[in-house]
Amino acid sequence: MNATNERILSVSLDLFSEKGYSAVSIRDICKQVQIKESSVYYHFKNKQAIFDELISRFQKYAESMMKKLESVLNEQNNHLGDNFYMSVCDNFFENYLMDEFCNKVIRLLLIEQFHNAEAKKVYDYWIFTKPLNIQSEVFEMLIRMGILCKADGKYLAIKYYAPIFFFAQKWLFSGKLNDETKNGFRTDAYQYIQSFFAEIGGAYNG
Repeated sequence: MNATNERILSVSLDLFSEKGYSAVSIRDICKQVQIKESSVYYHFKNKQAIFDELISRFQKYAESMMKKLESVLNEQNNHLGDNFYMSVCDNFFENYLMDEFCNKVIRLLLIEQFHNAEAKKVYDYWIFTKPLNIQSEVFEMLIRMGILCKADGKYLAIKYYAPIFFFAQKWLFSGKLNDETKNGFRTDAYQYIQSFFAEIGGAYNG
């Protein structure tokens, strides 16, 4: 895509993530991009096409990021490295929840899920289903390796992830994403992770 396409997408995402898709018009987008309203249709068929491209890019990025997490699991399957759990957390926190593009799309999906069935489907999959599946794999691996006592990996994944989601809502999706909010999330999340592993009797290598 050319520079104007990218500018349209960037501006649209900023506006959509702040106001919601329905509250933003093509005129609003063109005003920010500084192009004539008629010009946008040389780049995108309509506003829905802009939305669809943003969601498509998000899903491709999220899929790539989740595959990296799964590759970390595969690499550690026979040997638990010193920074194993930190690498899993860092990937998910830094390269997903706090990635500027992903963060804005998640905010957009948070708004749109209430009146857009497809947006809700995407939101549920990438915020709940996929992360919980990966976390379940993590805990099942820790159980197999004797790091944790025999337990239910799916239950531990939910127990672990629920407060992480809470902290993400508090710090990352309820205001401007900046160094202060990122650091607030990191502080709460990593303190919680230490307490979580202490409670369930496993090692946390921070």
